[in-house]
Amino acid sequence: MPNADSRVALPVGERQYHIDLGPGELAEYILLPGDPDRTARIASRLDAIKLERRNREFATVTGTYQGLRVSIVSTGIGADNVEIVMAEILAITERPTFIRVGSSGALQPEIKPGDLCISSGSVRLETTTSWFVSDGYPAVADYEAVAALVEAADRLGHPYHVGITATAPGFFGAQGRPIPQLPIRYPDLAADMARQRVMNFEMEASAVLVLAGLARCRAGVVCAVYAQRTTGDFVAGDAKQAAESACVETGLEALRILAGMDRRKVEAGTDRWRPSLGM
Repeated sequence: MPNADSRVALPVGERQYHIDLGPGELAEYILLPGDPDRTARIASRLDAIKLERRNREFATVTGTYQGLRVSIVSTGIGADNVEIVMAEILAITERPTFIRVGSSGALQPEIKPGDLCISSGSVRLETTTSWFVSDGYPAVADYEAVAALVEAADRLGHPYHVGITATAPGFFGAQGRPIPQLPIRYPDLAADMARQRVMNFEMEASAVLVLAGLARCRAGVVCAVYAQRTTGDFVAGDAKQAAESACVETGLEALRILAGMDRRKVEAGTDRWRPSLGM
């Protein structure tokens, strides 16, 4: 059976070309780490694993976490990879919930290495989403996802901050990092973002938020702070592992909370959660 639209130009069939997954293999509650090796580390926290697959940089695990069916799908680095992963996930799921669990650099001096940053929205410095929406279109996190992440971090006792993220299209020049061998156009970019009260830099959030919003799905973002850009501090070793662990724990607990919200919405006969329904 040929593709309905010849412009897509992909092999025929329901199994997705890049992530190598088909209908039924993913849960409706999905964590999106960037690093494919992080998928295995998150999977070690699951009660049971039903599916494991890796194709290119896209590593997937589906299993159960405290009775909730969840999936973990790595996106690799950058908004362009997020576009591939999310487009293919959306093709084989009904209405998934996405939580990105990543790493970032803090731009505000009160944020410490190892803290968590929960994004309420993101500055679209990347250009991948410009192929979907106009330049003024905001990248906004779903309020249910933000509430669930805040509740999760608080329950677990992890220090966190909530605010605006900036999603860059690269790691060095695109985040204003000086490179001796390469001149950069915007050496004051980090300071400029900080003046605008941007909380942190990372490389995927705005793509997750915009694409999920267009698909009428929920999405949220929590990132561990690996670098403090105002001081130059960078976490390593045990501190880095602890920061990743806090981020992952918060993401998994947030999915559990969101599932609870969904049950309460069904009981109340509404399609939107509100605080009076409880978590």
